[in-house]
Amino acid sequence: MAKCLKMKKSNRNKGYAVCNTCTIMLVRTCYNRAWWFRIIREPLRYGMVIMGKFYGVNHSNYLVKSGECQGCVRFIKTGLKEKSSLFRFLNGIINPVFDWILETIVSEEEVMEAKIHAKEATHV
Repeated sequence: MAKCLKMKKSNRNKGYAVCNTCTIMLVRTCYNRAWWFRIIREPLRYGMVIMGKFYGVNHSNYLVKSGECQGCVRFIKTGLKEKSSLFRFLNGIINPVFDWILETIVSEEEVMEAKIHAKEATHV
């Protein structure tokens, strides 16, 4: 899972976000292989965005080395895990099922590629 550095509100004091698996890569692959995956993921993504707004989580507080990573929902998820016990509870129920579905679509090698890509794209 992604573990992000704590960010200060001032832009000049931002640290780089750290991500351990590239969600964008895996989701793109799933969208290409399984048309129905969007039906599962998009409501969950929108739910995180709405909860993020409610809890004041802003993905732009995370500085990333790669422009492709800017605005990734993973950073909202990380912020929600830090701020919301409700989110942690829901994530504990939903995330294992979501991961199982995702892993039925992508291969183990693709997951490993996503891990390598994430480290190259975000780790300083």
